[in-house]
Amino acid sequence: VQLVESGGGLVQAGESLRLACAVSGRTPDNYAIGWYRQAPGNERETIACISNSDSGTYYADSVKDRFGISFDAAKNTAYLQLNILKPEDTAVYYCATDTEYDGTCPVGDYWGQGTQVTVSS
Repeated sequence: VQLVESGGGLVQAGESLRLACAVSGRTPDNYAIGWYRQAPGNERETIACISNSDSGTYYADSVKDRFGISFDAAKNTAYLQLNILKPEDTAVYYCATDTEYDGTCPVGDYWGQGTQVTVSS
């Protein structure tokens, strides 16, 4: 399984970005995609998760009012819409999935390379 993120960049506070996570390879029929971020000196944080089948979603409290996760089955791609960005959202954003789906966010059997999001004040 391969995951490739895209869409990061440098934006000003209050602006938006849309990140994409393209999934390829041998995936199970049902699987989840999780979005995570890690800023320098901080632990990795789970941001949002979605399943490819029932579109069940999870959001961290820190982003649930500003970020939106979606999945396009035709493109096998998960998206993370980042709205009203703040400087504290600056981090490397990763997507991940697992070999099996248990109804929860992936623990991360497979990871993408990450995409940098930088928000200036």
